[in-house]
Amino acid sequence: MPELPEVETVRRTLEQYLINKVIDTVDVYHDKMIKTHDVETFKTVLKNQTILEIDRLGKYLIFKLNDYALISHLRMEGKYFIKPSSDDKMKHEHVMFHFKDGLSLRYDDVRKFGTFDLKHYDELYTSPPLSKLGKEPFDPLFNADYLKEKFTNKTVKIKPALLDQSIVLGLGNIYVDEVLFCAKLHPEKISHKVGLKRLENIVQCSQAVLTKAIELGGSSIRSYTSSLGVTGRFQNELNVHTKESVPCPVCHTPIVKTKVGGRGTYYCPVCQKK
Repeated sequence: MPELPEVETVRRTLEQYLINKVIDTVDVYHDKMIKTHDVETFKTVLKNQTILEIDRLGKYLIFKLNDYALISHLRMEGKYFIKPSSDDKMKHEHVMFHFKDGLSLRYDDVRKFGTFDLKHYDELYTSPPLSKLGKEPFDPLFNADYLKEKFTNKTVKIKPALLDQSIVLGLGNIYVDEVLFCAKLHPEKISHKVGLKRLENIVQCSQAVLTKAIELGGSSIRSYTSSLGVTGRFQNELNVHTKESVPCPVCHTPIVKTKVGGRGTYYCPVCQKK
């Protein structure tokens, strides 16, 4: 699924095309994607709204309009496409925003898991879904002390702890594997037993891995590829994720694949001793 670097790549791409576009009409073909309003209200409220800015928090895109913020989550396989409004609807295009200049923004999602929340600005960060989120790795408050407090008394393993969006925002399966390799931590280490020095390593590695991934447009692997002709290249830089039996780039021990918290997990048994 798209993670923080992929969503940031989508945000930057859409921003090039959509700023100051005025919404004329909205078509919704899968009502369950609309979470905070009934579909008719959703379509009515968005009419004549202008896209002023496109922001992001973790894996959420935030379209900032005149009077509202539209929060979009791509879930497993969501993608955006920009096409002329006159183009035929494709099978998996479930929400279409038609602009007054004749273009349209189309949300395409094979699994139909994507969501849209329409919020007033005064409730944008104080109500779900954004109010439930933890700190991003780039947040100045994301540090070793923050993680130590979050992990206090937690008996969960470090990998699922870092996948918990109420603790760390935007990391997903790919990047947690890479962060733990960088920090030399075994994915099954119990989170509350990780010391401050190792927690600081997690902070620094999270920032370094995500920065590199954003620079390369994220990762285009498995079910996720970006839209609008943007293809991520970070998958070419992976050290452990998907590298089962490949020699570790540091010690040359074969990379091991296991399951941690129900997720496929890759690590080096020497560099990341349990």
